[in-house]
Amino acid sequence: MNRKDNIQKMAFLSSYIPRKCGIASFTANLRKSYVSQFPHIESIVVSVNNNEVTENYPEEVRFEIVEQDIESYKSAADFLNFNQVEVLSLQHEFGIFGGTAGSHILEMLSELKIPIVTTLHTVLNNPANDQLNVMRRLSELSTRFVVMTVTGKKFLKEIYNVDENKIDVIPHGIPEMSFIDPNFYKDEFGVEGKYVLLTFGLLSPNKGIENVIRSLPLIIKQFPNVVYIILGATHPNQKRTDGEVYRRSLEKLVNDLNLSENVIFYNRYVETEELKEFLGAADIYITPYLNKTQITSGTLAYAFGSGKAVISTPYWHAEELLACGRGMLVPFNNPDAIAEKVLFLLNNETERHLMRKKAYIIGREMIWPKVAHLYNQSFLKAILSKPVSIINNYKIKSLYEQSRILPLINLDHIIRLTDTTGILQHAKYSIPNFAEGYCLDDNARALMLMVLLENTNTDPDIVKTLIYRYASFINYAFEFTTCRFRNFMRYDRIWAENKGSEDSHGRALWALGTCIGQSANPEIQNWATEIFSNAVAEAEKFASPRAWAFSLLGILEYCKRWDADRAVNQLKDVLENKLLNLYKEIANNKWQWFERYLTYCNAQLSHALIASFQISGNEEKLNAGLNTLKWLCRVQHSSNNNFNPIGNNGFYFDGGKKALYDQQPVEAFATI
Repeated sequence: MNRKDNIQKMAFLSSYIPRKCGIASFTANLRKSYVSQFPHIESIVVSVNNNEVTENYPEEVRFEIVEQDIESYKSAADFLNFNQVEVLSLQHEFGIFGGTAGSHILEMLSELKIPIVTTLHTVLNNPANDQLNVMRRLSELSTRFVVMTVTGKKFLKEIYNVDENKIDVIPHGIPEMSFIDPNFYKDEFGVEGKYVLLTFGLLSPNKGIENVIRSLPLIIKQFPNVVYIILGATHPNQKRTDGEVYRRSLEKLVNDLNLSENVIFYNRYVETEELKEFLGAADIYITPYLNKTQITSGTLAYAFGSGKAVISTPYWHAEELLACGRGMLVPFNNPDAIAEKVLFLLNNETERHLMRKKAYIIGREMIWPKVAHLYNQSFLKAILSKPVSIINNYKIKSLYEQSRILPLINLDHIIRLTDTTGILQHAKYSIPNFAEGYCLDDNARALMLMVLLENTNTDPDIVKTLIYRYASFINYAFEFTTCRFRNFMRYDRIWAENKGSEDSHGRALWALGTCIGQSANPEIQNWATEIFSNAVAEAEKFASPRAWAFSLLGILEYCKRWDADRAVNQLKDVLENKLLNLYKEIANNKWQWFERYLTYCNAQLSHALIASFQISGNEEKLNAGLNTLKWLCRVQHSSNNNFNPIGNNGFYFDGGKKALYDQQPVEAFATI
């Protein structure tokens, strides 16, 4: 095969229509144009969903990725490798992909055996550490980069140290439009005989539309027949978090300034053909964004390429595209400057049409068919520099091997039970039961779980949020004056007691120790160390064997980080000996246990002695832990070998009968 001029199959990876997203529309337009220019090349789409609800995708979408499901990214890599795709066109923006700074996509790219051409819709000049790390890894995995501006190329070279020879500058594609008189379309929108200003795109507060509205009173003093059309639905992310607050604030501003005759809102997402009609009717297009950090604007590209006179704030894309008299720039947050430029263009028709003509001529190089050819050249360069690795003997997991893979962790119920105070104690079925309030025990267990999930594929943003939520509850539960925790809190945030149980104190120590020994978050480590250091000495005063065990497990976690803490090590020895001595005192041939009864979290007592062996090396304590655990496992199995833990409705006393009811999931966890 001659790789220079013959691609058989390629793929696009992006959000995709019908999702209402600028990058989804961009990718659909690019693919449509690519197919029309290269009909012999099979092109498929891997789409990224922003939730688990499947979109009504067109037939070219062959595989779906769930944004926060890292396993689906890995499956997508397998899909592309097995389907002999020769090159991948990745449309990248941090907010599309799951994980910290969109890091889930890196898992997929690292598994691919094909060249990757990454189009960057955002190039930051001051990235956060997480974003910088993702970009560095993306640079390692991408065969080539595509940026839409010279400024983007400059940033890649200077900030991210990308070799300029692997960067292609390809403009944002635009639809083909004729250079026509705006009056041709105005009657369709009921604005015939008026000057039309236009802004379009998904609405969000960073768009600065309020500054155009504030400029209108000055404009209509000279041109009362000016109409400002604001076209676009509210951005889905903005609507999800704040509803229509921004749009309503714009509407209020219009009313306050008595501009209801001069401003028209079209609250909808429009497709390309209808958008062309809106653009056709516009005399002046305005992008009043509030800051410089926009490397690419599809709305600006569309308006400019269709031959509009454009006024814009000087964000990066606008500075580059509108240079040399191709448009007009105004300072950020300056309605008076916007009014001045609008009035200049309306008073100088010749200048306005000259500006339109310059933009239209340059725009002919931005139409989608030409952009498709430029992308194809980039794809061919990528294939030449990194030939496709054909998968011949790729090992597929057998059903037996697949059965060993753990299921994905589902946090839905934990999230449902958690509010801004902490995790609630109980639910009725799946409904949080406010009447039972909160307790330290459960928040401690929830904190331990989240710390353990830090090193898994679980969404790191959710995990981090929940860690701080549960840590806050534990922090509030601790009384520095008494060095004790409170346990039960009512739903109205009133403590139901002045001092909690010994067991809850021990479980809090276990959670704090887990934070210290296993969390990757230094803030959480430092906080936990402070509380732990003040609370741990109380454990020596306790009478509860479970409190000893929980405290001991917390100490063992603490020692992973601070193993030279003499006071804590001495307390560790004391608690180990308390458990060992209890075992020696109580255990006999028939009843191998620490107490004359089995109640709850029984296996945790054995666990504490077994775990302590890892530090102390004391085999007597190890044997006591193993013997009690083996005996407990026999007691907790029924005659048909099912796991049958002790029920809470009566427990199990030496010489009595085991309670059959009210077994709790915590028993399974403790035994495991």
